[in-house]
Amino acid sequence: MARALADDDLDRAIALGLLAPDFDAACVCAACAPACAQRGRDARQARLRALAARERYRARDRRLQRRAEERTAQRAAAPVQTAAETSAADTAADATTASGPTAPPNIPAAETAPRPALPSAAAAALARAKAKAAQRGTP
Repeated sequence: MARALADDDLDRAIALGLLAPDFDAACVCAACAPACAQRGRDARQARLRALAARERYRARDRRLQRRAEERTAQRAAAPVQTAAETSAADTAADATTASGPTAPPNIPAAETAPRPALPSAAAAALARAKAKAAQRGTP
């Protein structure tokens, strides 16, 4: 194993037991100097760290892929509204709020789809803009 490490042949060193659980027992040989044994331990630790880093990278990649798929599924499920549809829906919502909570004609209340909620930051910005517009309109 020492010769494989000296030749920088990690594949052969791994095959000879570099990553084996009983490495300390397998690494010891009668002709091995303490510095040689330390090089073997250092090579083992470096390889174990590299394998752990690779596993963390793969886990991160799987996590990012899962999140991207979840976002795609959410986007596909949420209906896309144009600006005209949004303003028409807001006007209709304002009109029903002013006249009372009634369902639109010819459409049962159970069949009306709920409007998707705005993200909290967007809702807060909209509320500030509406308040500012209302202040401008009053003397």
